[in-house]
Amino acid sequence: MVLAADQSTRPKVSQLFQQASSVGLTVCRTWAFNDGQWRALQKSPGVYDEDVFKALDFVVSEAKKYKIRLILSLSNNWDAYGGKAQYVKWGKEAGLNLTSDDDFFSHPATVLNRVNTITNVTYKEDPTIFAWELMNEPRCTSDPSGDKLQSWIQEMAVYVKSMDPKHLVEIGLEGFYGPSTPDKAQFNPNTYATQVGTDFIRNHMVLGVDFASVHMYADSWISQTITDAHVQFTKSWMESHIDDAEKYLGMPVVFTEFGVSVKDQGYNSTFRDNLYSTVYKTLLNSTKRGGSGAGSLMWQLFPEGTDYMDDGYAIVLSKSPSASNMISLHSTRIAIFNSLCSWKCKWGCKKKTALDTILYHDEL
Repeated sequence: MVLAADQSTRPKVSQLFQQASSVGLTVCRTWAFNDGQWRALQKSPGVYDEDVFKALDFVVSEAKKYKIRLILSLSNNWDAYGGKAQYVKWGKEAGLNLTSDDDFFSHPATVLNRVNTITNVTYKEDPTIFAWELMNEPRCTSDPSGDKLQSWIQEMAVYVKSMDPKHLVEIGLEGFYGPSTPDKAQFNPNTYATQVGTDFIRNHMVLGVDFASVHMYADSWISQTITDAHVQFTKSWMESHIDDAEKYLGMPVVFTEFGVSVKDQGYNSTFRDNLYSTVYKTLLNSTKRGGSGAGSLMWQLFPEGTDYMDDGYAIVLSKSPSASNMISLHSTRIAIFNSLCSWKCKWGCKKKTALDTILYHDEL
């Protein structure tokens, strides 16, 4: 949206969708928020910048052109692009007695009811939108019990569904296990993760939530020095959440962010490719047996010439042939496996029989 808001960088949006489409990527997760900051979508509470909204319209219409669907995130836990802190600041300025960034509430109605100025389709009626994400990486450290965040998720999921029953809804969680499942704490990357107010299984049992979301950042959560332990953690983190999604939640799980930063000590592209390969293999193993592992979204894909926005995790496909080839191969494999299912049976058909006889090998 920020790139589309400036005519000089708008073509980069089309370029990115074109490149993503060429390696078989089908879903893009991006921000549908920018609160009170540079090129803000929401300049002040309930006051939106029409030019920036038109930029988001452009993003949605371009995605449709390249047959890419969008997960649109409605708010941010972090300060980037405003986030919770901006809402709380506005609340205090309006005279509300707020004590921390966790005293937060957002109103997604404006985005859901937006009529796209390019396609004339209301967002909540647009099949280009794959899902709504309530918040990027919600946490509520002021209440480690998880009750405060749980009630926010319950309220928001039903609120979004009441306005738009046609689209999928996901929370945006990182996947940390909380107080409701003490036996699962061993899978968390560190002890702090248990105390940030999130609770993977409990949170995802909320009415109105359609699929689970998990993030994976061994380099941020375990250590910033690259080691093989990062790859092992990523594999066990994925397998644990796929298992939970099947056993307890009965829903698909999407690994909505994963990556490696070039700023990590000991970083090299071989390690990054190894981590990506691990993610893809684990997902393919789940797909082969009709499991819950439903997809992964790398953080993050960039067009050329936007290095000034790179947080260290960006991949430019034209500059990363090995990553590009790996993504393309994984996309092809997933597409072939999925094509063997008629889809009439909905998710959970346990696509076993056809797969066991036809394609139970890594080589296609």
